[in-house]
Amino acid sequence: MRDWTKRSARRRLLCAASALWALSAGAALAQAMPFRIDAQPAAAGIRQFARQAGVQILVQSDAAQGKRTASVRGALPVDRALEQLLSGTGLTVISNDGKTIILAPPRTGLIRTGWSNAAAGVPAPAPEPVPPPEPEAPAIMDELIVTGTRSTSRTVTESMAPIDVISAAELTRSGKQSTRDLISTLVPSANTSNSGAGASFAIKTVSLRGLSADQTLVLVNGKRRHNTAILFVNGTTQNGQSPPDLDLIPSAAIERIEVLRDGASAQYGSDALAGVINVILKKSPQGGSLSALYGKTAEGDGETGQISGNLGLKLGEAGYLNLTTDVRITDPTDRGDKTLNTTQMYFPLNAQGRPVRVGTAGSTPDPREATANRHTSHPGSPQVQLFSLGYSAGSPITDDIDLYSFGTFSSRNTAAWLTFRNPNAANNNIAVNPDGYTPRLFLKDRDFQVALGAKGADLLGFDWDLSTTFSRDDVDYYENSLNASLGPASPTYFYIGALKFQEWTSNLDLTREVETGVFAAPLFVALGAEYRDDKFEIVAGEPASYINGGYVAPAGSPQAGVVFAGGSQGVTGFPPFSAGSFSRDNVSAYLNVEQKVTDKLEFALAGRFEHYSDFGNAKTFKLSSRYAILPGLAIRGTASTGFRAPSLQQQHYASSSTIGVIVPPATTTQLYPVQLLPPDNPAAIALGAKPLRPEKSVNYSIGVVAQPLPRMNVTLDVYQIKIDNRILQSGTLGPNAAVSNALASQGLNPQQAAFYYGNFADTKTRGVDVVVDYRTDLGDLGSVRWTLSANHTKNQFTRVVQPPPALAAAGIVYIDRVKIGDLTVGTPKDKIILGADWTLGKFDTNLRLTRYGQVIQRTALATNDETVSPKLIVDLDLSYAATDKITVSVGANNLLDAYPDSVRAANRGTPAFAYYNQYAPYGISGGFYYARVAARF
Repeated sequence: MRDWTKRSARRRLLCAASALWALSAGAALAQAMPFRIDAQPAAAGIRQFARQAGVQILVQSDAAQGKRTASVRGALPVDRALEQLLSGTGLTVISNDGKTIILAPPRTGLIRTGWSNAAAGVPAPAPEPVPPPEPEAPAIMDELIVTGTRSTSRTVTESMAPIDVISAAELTRSGKQSTRDLISTLVPSANTSNSGAGASFAIKTVSLRGLSADQTLVLVNGKRRHNTAILFVNGTTQNGQSPPDLDLIPSAAIERIEVLRDGASAQYGSDALAGVINVILKKSPQGGSLSALYGKTAEGDGETGQISGNLGLKLGEAGYLNLTTDVRITDPTDRGDKTLNTTQMYFPLNAQGRPVRVGTAGSTPDPREATANRHTSHPGSPQVQLFSLGYSAGSPITDDIDLYSFGTFSSRNTAAWLTFRNPNAANNNIAVNPDGYTPRLFLKDRDFQVALGAKGADLLGFDWDLSTTFSRDDVDYYENSLNASLGPASPTYFYIGALKFQEWTSNLDLTREVETGVFAAPLFVALGAEYRDDKFEIVAGEPASYINGGYVAPAGSPQAGVVFAGGSQGVTGFPPFSAGSFSRDNVSAYLNVEQKVTDKLEFALAGRFEHYSDFGNAKTFKLSSRYAILPGLAIRGTASTGFRAPSLQQQHYASSSTIGVIVPPATTTQLYPVQLLPPDNPAAIALGAKPLRPEKSVNYSIGVVAQPLPRMNVTLDVYQIKIDNRILQSGTLGPNAAVSNALASQGLNPQQAAFYYGNFADTKTRGVDVVVDYRTDLGDLGSVRWTLSANHTKNQFTRVVQPPPALAAAGIVYIDRVKIGDLTVGTPKDKIILGADWTLGKFDTNLRLTRYGQVIQRTALATNDETVSPKLIVDLDLSYAATDKITVSVGANNLLDAYPDSVRAANRGTPAFAYYNQYAPYGISGGFYYARVAARF
């Protein structure tokens, strides 16, 4: 007979994990917890038990094969529940250290400790001198996942689609203050957009596989997360989007994050073209944590303080209430010291020393030109004050029914500088601002999501989950600025208006296993229905923020005869014509089946039907398969269709702002007002706009999952995503006669450029993801977990909509070379991440090297295109366990203080407002250095 060590070296271990690893064996024994587990194959039953009990379990695959665990229902102490689960399987507990439980059939000479004997009240036999389980076993453990499948018994390497799991430990071993930044740091195909002007500065986005941020669906505990009310208007690569805001989910509340890198509209509905991010919240009924972080950039700005706390409480006999609070205050960064304003700022003076028009004969420069502050540009990250709360609660009300609820509540105030207006500019009034001014925009964001549900078993043989989720995001806009058309009476502080988005979603989900007696496992069936009601509202600003007061400068003034632009400068207030409330609803139904045909081959099929009140029906399908060629080697693949409904924001948002535009015959960027028109506005229709249709996609992927060496996992996935009718923000239209006439016909300022949203193109995205995970045991020097992940993505346009001949002749181009460049070369095609997590006693060192490939910023003139060179970003976190409960850390994000390439003078604007290229995915603020203290209790 082969001994345990030899057997375990050859056989694959099954594992299920959750967050409560810190429970001691004694505490676990005493804790009554709610269980709802059906009789099923042993591997699946043990995984469900581990997840619901909050423990980790290892068992040999041959020991579990062919066996079935018993059902476990109701609130039970963990030891009794495990004994009930294993009855009739012949499995028993042979080791329990409070973190990991090892199961095996009874064998002579094996040590039996922990729950089985303690539960029976029989003293454990004296230990015998036999080898313990092989220490390498944990290296090939695999986490239970719930994203991309409705089944509750699937692990990452068994999944039919690529999934990344980011654990709570990885969330804490980083100086990243946001969940969004952590995802883009750890997931190879995820990228963050760090650029934007106007309101777009407040929210940064994360995108998957080279697509847009709103083409990735975000879930919280498997329930749809609402979108932000803000529409990105003046960003770069992420224009025209209103994705969910991951920053408003407190990171200390997160148990883990599952990232499905595969189209999943057939499973989850609209928006899942690129994949799904599922945030799983903590559910621990006891213990907690408290952490504090302080840091700043290498330049000494961007000072950040963050305090987070998490507390688990017992609710009733077997329920739980987990609470989280997070407070973060961040000062702005300013990288404008190299972007000096070299323009003539003041009006020249005549012989009498009075200001006159620029170019007046005989005038001389104002002496203030020599002493003026030329540091007028302040690009960088904004000032942020963020307060977040989160909770997760649940309790059984009968042996078969559990109630649950979770939610987040956030308040965020954000402020950022816009572009400086010279004293002699047409959008300034020297009677109010003799030295010019820099508009400053303030956003007050109030956001919440609350879910309430019940789940149980034996509804016509199905496990069921009935839930409703209500969420809302309200954003109020304020600005320090000027409305020059109001003359000297202009206020300098404006209420610009508000955007509000509300979503109410209700779901019924049913799952069961059906014994067929034909295949290797029961047929898994999931079906359900969803009703969703969306509402978007625009609230008009105060009149002074949008009206044109018609001020005329008096004779003798250097501004006499100047036509002053109406509305507050920077971001103009929302006028009454754009205000209103817009809503829609949709109903959907889905069916998902999964079948393991043999021990090696399995299939899954999903289909979904949706009906939207504003554009009609959508049908999507998905076929997935996995085949185990050899032990430790499998191939997997999916083919799916998807869709993304046009957002209410894209359909109805309207605003005016002043941004950098090339105004012919000039060849450099200058500030110019631009009007965003909703597609149904008559001015937009005159420029070719049509009602928005949903985006439709076809997604193919094929991958390999391998374990070529003990303690090593390798996945490689190749994908192609074709999207038809892609919704894009047009390029800047005008300024020209056609645009001026269209705006004037609706009573809008004709001295503007314009843009709107349309189904302007078809695109194709191809790429490959590689992820390698390996653990090295260094003996007395500890152990190192190595990770290598890489992504290559290529986007291309397969069709671009052309304007009608009359508009083309007038100079209208919907998708210009700038817009094409943003999607094809505006983000890195290549991204490589190498990580090393070295654990040695009480020390933990986490080193991560990320290489971003080249980025190109296309401009209106090909000769002015910019390049962001490939860059290596180094992140380092050093932690020391001072006690069993307290850990202290120091670290750096961007340790080497790397910056992107500078922008050539022709692209810095007039006056200059950019130096470092904001297309860089790692931002323009340089290195951030921090210290952190974390306590567990």
